[in-house]
Amino acid sequence: MIVDVRLPSPLVELTGDERLTGRGLRMLVKRDDLIHPEVPGNKWRKLHLNLRAAAEAGHQVLLTFGGAYSNHLRATAAAGRLMGLATVGVVRGDELARRPLNPSLARAAADGMRLHFLDRATYRRKDEPEVLAALLERFGPAYVVPEGGSNALAAQGCVALGEELRGTADVVGVACGTGGTLAGLAAGLGPGQRAIGFPVLKGGGFLREDIGRLQEAAFGGRRGDWHLEERFHHGGYARRTPALDAFAEDFGARHGFVPDPVYVAKMLHGLFSLAAEGAFAEGTVLAAVVTGRPSG
Repeated sequence: MIVDVRLPSPLVELTGDERLTGRGLRMLVKRDDLIHPEVPGNKWRKLHLNLRAAAEAGHQVLLTFGGAYSNHLRATAAAGRLMGLATVGVVRGDELARRPLNPSLARAAADGMRLHFLDRATYRRKDEPEVLAALLERFGPAYVVPEGGSNALAAQGCVALGEELRGTADVVGVACGTGGTLAGLAAGLGPGQRAIGFPVLKGGGFLREDIGRLQEAAFGGRRGDWHLEERFHHGGYARRTPALDAFAEDFGARHGFVPDPVYVAKMLHGLFSLAAEGAFAEGTVLAAVVTGRPSG
């Protein structure tokens, strides 16, 4: 497995923020982004059991899916290089429109990932047997990891995140793209703790069913106390607003790192907004999971 993994990830308290102290709240920050420099945060947690399963089954190739700016593709490419596995990344969108490669895809390619582009219509059908069979026929036998890395093994791999937070906070916030991290996090929390997922996609309520299916596959049924807050997507995946940018810059000035705008800033903005609305009782301890690298 990947070496030099930093576990448990650091847990630090935000200090001197009157938006919290004025309401009798505390906030801890779970720096999962510091787990590993190349496979950080929830990427490592979701991948490591899949990597073990691939190795135990004798696979030499990992095949996975993602958009043109996918952190998952980049992390899978790095993990494959570190473990001596070949990687194939099936990318949503036409190839000509993606040349030259953006920094995320260029990093994945530099780590040895073979990129294969699918038009959007075909990509939407990527889970259909005939589409997957055509990919495996082209690239040979491979261990298939779903988009975003979220499957039953990913959810099981994220249980440790919840366990590391047992006894530390009443409410834990995490950004949601595919729901795998929330599925495992909630299962690992202790009695009396609850998790809030903040979808980064517009209309992210569909994740309730996806998370339910993941927990059914991983644990045999729903686990933990969790719900979704859908108001803080700021226009949709990878979209941002002046209000979000201002919040992230202010947070960085106060606390030493600027959260990434795609995932973490939206989750933090959601937690601070809920606090301002009086959603948390005085004395509540909040924890915010930093799942990806800070901006810059």
